[in-house]
Amino acid sequence: MGYRIRPASTSDVDALMALRTEAEGWLSSVGTDQWSHSEIAGRALERWRATIDDGRSWVVTDDQGAVVATVSRGPADPDFWRASDQPESAFYLYKLIVARSASGNGLGDRILAWADDVAAAEGRTWVRIDCWRTNHGLQKYYVDRGFEYIRTESPSHRKSGWLAQRRAERNSTHDLTERPTEKQHVH
Repeated sequence: MGYRIRPASTSDVDALMALRTEAEGWLSSVGTDQWSHSEIAGRALERWRATIDDGRSWVVTDDQGAVVATVSRGPADPDFWRASDQPESAFYLYKLIVARSASGNGLGDRILAWADDVAAAEGRTWVRIDCWRTNHGLQKYYVDRGFEYIRTESPSHRKSGWLAQRRAERNSTHDLTERPTEKQHVH
């Protein structure tokens, strides 16, 4: 199946929230509390709209144009990344969600390869993530894909904070078409 990646637009909000709702249900079914708090969902929608408006969210569509995945990027989160981490050296990946109907076929790997490619093209050294501290399955997913655990930060007002990174390298194996526009380039 062919996939395309494109900048998300406000017309994608319903599809994005459907992906998020589906992910919340699946996460609960596998025994993690990630995204299980109702107040988090409301804030998530507000933040998602802001990342769309800022050009920092993308959707992946299938051959029929249906949204089957999403990924966002952003600046370094000051709750987690320190000045000594050289925050400007990295691409910060957020909200990678793949629809259950598209899972298991390597789409997540292709999105990560796309992020590597974009980061390297921008001259960045790392692709960095922060994960829910209690979602050990997700942490293993990233470690299995070459991310190196850095540390865990535990601010009392956050559930995320498991930090990892992998070296950004040019990578054409993702075969996701389209590139971010200048508006999506975040320093």
